[in-house]
Amino acid sequence: MEEDLNASTAHDESSREESAEVLTRRAFLNKLSVGLSVLAAALVGLPVLGFLFAPLLRKAPVVWRAVGPVEQFRVGETVEVTFQDASPLPWAGVSAMTAAWLRRESEQKFTAFSVNCTHLGCPVNWVPGGTLFMCPCHGGVYYKDGTVAAGPPPKPLPTYNVRLRNGQVEVEASGIPIT
Repeated sequence: MEEDLNASTAHDESSREESAEVLTRRAFLNKLSVGLSVLAAALVGLPVLGFLFAPLLRKAPVVWRAVGPVEQFRVGETVEVTFQDASPLPWAGVSAMTAAWLRRESEQKFTAFSVNCTHLGCPVNWVPGGTLFMCPCHGGVYYKDGTVAAGPPPKPLPTYNVRLRNGQVEVEASGIPIT
């Protein structure tokens, strides 16, 4: 009887060792499959994340667009000028063009305002008689310096950088104001 008990105990110990080995093997395979899954997700996910976040990290090129000779603009006058976007796509066509309201403040000073209202982006119109920019969509009104006069716009009209070069007025197209 004692031998049967010892044999039974020995059998239990060997089955425990086998089950410990099976569990160890199972745990190893589980860890291996999780590790390979993480590696596969990283191989697929990293390029996707790079594609999504690269535009945020890439600095826009500085592009100046000529809008006309200095003599074309009179002091105190505000006119609409059009120019090509900083990075037009080959198939963009007319949509590659953008505009600004350009005012000649003095002989050497120009100011260019965005044509889009800061409320919802509707195009604003210049009213020379009232010396105001007016948004026809929701009644936004701006003074001639671009500050808000009335209506729902939360901010003044954004401005572009302007420079004079070789007798031409140039607008920095790369810094397109975003409201």
